[in-house]
Amino acid sequence: MHAVNPSLTGSAPGSINRAQWLVLTAAFLGWMFDGLEMGIFPLVARPALQEMQAAAGVVDEQFVQTWMGRITALFLIGAAAGGLIFGWLGDRMGRVRAMTMSILCYSVFTGLAYFAQQPWHLGAFRFVAALGMGGEWSLGVALVMECWPSDKRPLMAGLIGAAANCGYAIIAVIGIFFSITRDSWRWVMLVGAAPALLTLLITLFVPESERWKEAVKKGPARPVREIFAAGLLRNTLLAISFASVALIVTWGIVQWIPLWADQMTHGQQPKVKAYIQLASSIGAIIGCLIAPLAGGRFGRRPAYFGLCLSSLIVCSFLFRGFSEYSMAFLLTVGVVGMCTASFYGWLPQYLPELFPTRVRATGQGLAYNFGRILAAVGAWQMGSLMAFFDKSYAKAGATIVLVYLVGMILIWFAPETKDKPLPE
Repeated sequence: MHAVNPSLTGSAPGSINRAQWLVLTAAFLGWMFDGLEMGIFPLVARPALQEMQAAAGVVDEQFVQTWMGRITALFLIGAAAGGLIFGWLGDRMGRVRAMTMSILCYSVFTGLAYFAQQPWHLGAFRFVAALGMGGEWSLGVALVMECWPSDKRPLMAGLIGAAANCGYAIIAVIGIFFSITRDSWRWVMLVGAAPALLTLLITLFVPESERWKEAVKKGPARPVREIFAAGLLRNTLLAISFASVALIVTWGIVQWIPLWADQMTHGQQPKVKAYIQLASSIGAIIGCLIAPLAGGRFGRRPAYFGLCLSSLIVCSFLFRGFSEYSMAFLLTVGVVGMCTASFYGWLPQYLPELFPTRVRATGQGLAYNFGRILAAVGAWQMGSLMAFFDKSYAKAGATIVLVYLVGMILIWFAPETKDKPLPE
């Protein structure tokens, strides 16, 4: 038997040490910058695509919607693949090394988008950057949950969930004070290269998960095979379903609200997109902190049911109740952000509890990102989808949010993990 440092296993309540704070800081910053990277494109997409189209001498909304959909789809597919690839690397070579690689991947290729000249260039850079973004979440969550005491899990889940939305808020503030136009959007992409510096700090100071070290001593893991084996298949499929419900709404319509607002204002108020993103981000931070606390108090299943129900109600109100941009619209977007993003505080609490240590990063990485593949199908066909809904974001949104009904049913087939230790 090998001795394990109990303060780094997350298996029981205990005192907090420097190593655990370093782990949390690295995971928080990694996911925060991930959110910043994801928030960049909704702000720059329209001016970037219009600049690339300007050579033809026309501005066609269908062109913007079509390429916005295609590039979003490439991002989602890349994130899904990255969740599996980097999750596998995290289970095979360690959480810290794989997380360093994932952050370096998304920061470098976001910065390289500065040089894009054609829409497909943007799509290619977004795809490769998304590989790193999809991987970072599963690695950061696994590392934190394995290193921190079990009684801190709800708080840790909330902080990790809120981190990405802090990044969204930061890029939104940049959008408010820095007008993003056809002439300036490229400089915003360079902001995305900044997280590369974080990888140096992670490599030098962040300790590896002791749980993972002990798990690999028992023999090499075969994570992809194991998560689809009989013992874990049910948990894997349910985890995919729960994450997919949240991601389909987020990427299927919530991410398009800034474009909807831009459409409402006929493109005459370029900062509206940034205000929308900031309001949504502030709401999302609150939701991510509340959701895991609710899960810790009432149980994981009742909490998820409540998140689906509240999101369905507020999204239906937004998409059916507004046709013009106003302060009431902006405030409602903030509430929508709080409800729809609250899942990203619940998921880092629940998904680690469904998989044993040796396959945790792969299992939760696949589950969390698989929903992006489903959302990618819709995003790729966004031009046709919007035509079906008479180019109305409101009609599309009011239909897509009905997917929450699926989550409200499936959650009762899942195991309740409240007050149970992480599976070994």
